[in-house]
Amino acid sequence: MRRLVFQWRHAWWKLVLLRFLLYSSAATGQLALSSSNVNFGSVQLGSSRTLLIAVSNSGKSNLTISQATVTGIGFSFAGPGLPITLLPQGSASLSVMFSPQTSGSETGSVSVVNWTGVGNSGKQRSSSTTILLSGTASNSLSATAATAGYLTASPSSMNFGTIQVASSQTQYVTLTNSGGSSVTISQATVTGNGFGLSGFAAPETLAAGQSLTLTVAFVPTLSGTSSGTLTFTSNASDPTLGVLLSGTGTSPGQLTVTPGTMGFGTIVVGSSQTQTGTLSASGSSVTLSSGTSSSSEFTLGGLTLPLTIAAGQTVPFTIKFSPQMSGTASSNIAFASNASISSITEVVSGTGASTIQHSVDLSWSPSTSAVVGYNIYRGSTSGGPYTKINSSLDAAASYTDGTVQSGQNYFYVTTAVESTGVESGYSNVVSVAVPTP
Repeated sequence: MRRLVFQWRHAWWKLVLLRFLLYSSAATGQLALSSSNVNFGSVQLGSSRTLLIAVSNSGKSNLTISQATVTGIGFSFAGPGLPITLLPQGSASLSVMFSPQTSGSETGSVSVVNWTGVGNSGKQRSSSTTILLSGTASNSLSATAATAGYLTASPSSMNFGTIQVASSQTQYVTLTNSGGSSVTISQATVTGNGFGLSGFAAPETLAAGQSLTLTVAFVPTLSGTSSGTLTFTSNASDPTLGVLLSGTGTSPGQLTVTPGTMGFGTIVVGSSQTQTGTLSASGSSVTLSSGTSSSSEFTLGGLTLPLTIAAGQTVPFTIKFSPQMSGTASSNIAFASNASISSITEVVSGTGASTIQHSVDLSWSPSTSAVVGYNIYRGSTSGGPYTKINSSLDAAASYTDGTVQSGQNYFYVTTAVESTGVESGYSNVVSVAVPTP
């Protein structure tokens, strides 16, 4: 009986242990290092050397490196900025610098704190990994060191800032052989989404003191922050040289033109009229590269291109219509940019006329008496004399005077006529100024 109970308990503990092992392997990240012991070799006082430590996540959930603490005189952490998160099977490079302050050998360490998946208690798990550091400082280069090639990069890190997806930005990195003998660079590798290198053809040999400038491009394919490393492999005394890369991709913004259509009405040939529209950016900033009109009678103004419009901002522009001949005219005002829709169009139209014939529309309240119609009188001064301008009685309580001239002032009165032919006195006076032209 006791034996059976023991076996049952033993099986229960095996089951619990199996569940724990399955959970741990499936639900947590796992930090892996390229090296647990980094030796900087001999570094002259007053100078420094930076080495890269490759880190990766071999687990099945995200892993966040939150802190890197360095001990030892002359050792320091040089990047990237923490915290950083590694996706499953993702990788990054930690940069550690040795800048000796006194002659002799130095030792130190860098402790990396990382957070993994959530445990049974509902809290994130953390662990710390230590990497040993060592290096030697010398007052002067030894005979061997004086003749050895030494490769440096300027800058040692490159931040491309924020770039729209599918757009590009380039920067330049200069490699210099600071040693006393030639250095052959056998390989250059780039990691990280959207980063690329041009101008390098392996092998590249640099004589003592010689430099080589290369182009590094960032063309993000996804929104979000990207980080990577540009690594050079050579036969120099520092055989592996790394340059940290970073940048952020953003989705293209949207550009809107208001109004979508613009009408100028009738304009006399030889004169012009100007109206105002606006361009607005949303989502993210938009860079306007060009604005064109398909007709010389419509001119776009008020913009200095190229022009970057911040998200949420609006800029004004003007359209000037200067008809060159009589008739209807139209134009497509096209704006090109790096927005999600690369080109948008505003349609404008107007009519050119040799002269403009004005008219005056009159209306009044109908008479309360029984009348058969109205007469309309016009004068050039208030109080008359007035001249009747309708050829027959006007049955409606409205009238259009199409015989006016540009730039003139007119005064109007009306009378009501009964069926017996009796005509009332003048109504109140209405004055009208006809515009020019």
